[in-house]
Amino acid sequence: MALSDIALCSRALIRIGAAPIQSFSDGTAESEIAGAIFGPVRDAHLSSYSWSFATAQIELVKLETPPLADYQNAFQLPLDFLRAISAGTSGRGRGLNFRVAQNTLHTNSDAVLLTYIFRPEEETFPPYFDQALISRLAAEFTIPVTENTSRADVMFRLANQEFEKARQIDAQQDTPGRIEDFSLIKARTE
Repeated sequence: MALSDIALCSRALIRIGAAPIQSFSDGTAESEIAGAIFGPVRDAHLSSYSWSFATAQIELVKLETPPLADYQNAFQLPLDFLRAISAGTSGRGRGLNFRVAQNTLHTNSDAVLLTYIFRPEEETFPPYFDQALISRLAAEFTIPVTENTSRADVMFRLANQEFEKARQIDAQQDTPGRIEDFSLIKARTE
C-alpha cells in the first residue's frame, strides 16, 4: 500500500502514542514537528544507502564555465540529486574520477553518465523502506512530542534494527558485485 508523507508521519506518531495528523499545517504541535522533521529525515535516510528503488542514471549536461582548479569540466547535477554513487562514460556507469561541489560534478571527461541516489515520491517507496522510515521518524519525534529520553533511546535502537533489515532486503535485489581487476587474481592466472 502506497503511503504519502502525511501517512508515514501519522504512523510514526501513532507508534509513540501521539495522535495522527491530517496535514503538516493542521495547527497541532504534532503537525508542526512532523512538518519540520520529515523532509530532512527522509532525505538523510534515502542518501544513507544505495537503495535500488532510489538509484538512477543520467547523462549530465556540461556547463560552459569550467571549475577553477583540479578538473577541466563541470556538469550540472539533476534537481532530485541526493548523493553520487559513481560516474562513467560511454555506456559505463563508473570509472571516472570526479568531485561534487556546489551542485555540480567536476571531472576531466567531456561526457558523464552519473549513477546517483534521487528523491523518489513517497508513494513509490517499497514496504521495507516505509517501515524503516516510520521507525526512524518515530525515534525523531519521540523527544519533541513526548519529552521522554529513555523512550527515545529505545526508539532509535528499533529504528537502527529496521534500517538494517531494510538494507538486507534491498541488497538482495541486485547481482552481487564481483572483483573485476585485482592484482592478486591476475598474478595467479599468469
